[in-house]
Amino acid sequence: MLGKSDEHVFLSALILLGLIFFGFFLLANTGLLQLALTSDRSMISWVILALYSLATMHWLFRAKALDRETALCRSVEASQPIATNLNDSYVALALNTPTDTVADRQHLLDTLGDELTNTHAAGHFVADLLLKLGLTGTVIGFILMLLPIGEIDQFDPSLMQQLLAAMSGGMAVALYTTLAGLVTSTLLKLQYYLLDSALANLVNRLSLLGATAIVNE
Repeated sequence: MLGKSDEHVFLSALILLGLIFFGFFLLANTGLLQLALTSDRSMISWVILALYSLATMHWLFRAKALDRETALCRSVEASQPIATNLNDSYVALALNTPTDTVADRQHLLDTLGDELTNTHAAGHFVADLLLKLGLTGTVIGFILMLLPIGEIDQFDPSLMQQLLAAMSGGMAVALYTTLAGLVTSTLLKLQYYLLDSALANLVNRLSLLGATAIVNE
């Protein structure tokens, strides 16, 4: 039997999103978010935040879709008829598609389960991409930090302050992009873990419903 978090995936997603927004609000309220964005001369932190926002929108869309599929499963388990014109529903497709043999039914369920799993592939890819972008920012930051050293022709104590300022700017790029990549990648992995858990339960329910349909036939 599914827990309440699996029965109401979209509600759980909204609660988690509210907590994430609250965390970003605290960062913005303390000035840390603005400091990180303005100190990043490479603009990679902006790219990371933009990709994270787009991936979160996709995550919410998938949570809503999973909620609908789970509701259809509950209707079937309660012996309530479902509409036959729900062509975009995996549950309706799995239960309304006629099959001749048990092997055909199982093949259909396996195929639909794979397609459902693949709907989250983009989110996992973006989560890994965010981490890679953060590491790329680290490399760029160190390059920016070391560039002023290579331009020194002779030792001049009066230039040390300018040199240290330029090096600190490069270090800021390295640290802030790494932090942005780590935080957003971890958050996105957590978000899709919530969906993956609900999706695994949905696939199991589809298999049980398909097996019940085979027995009834």
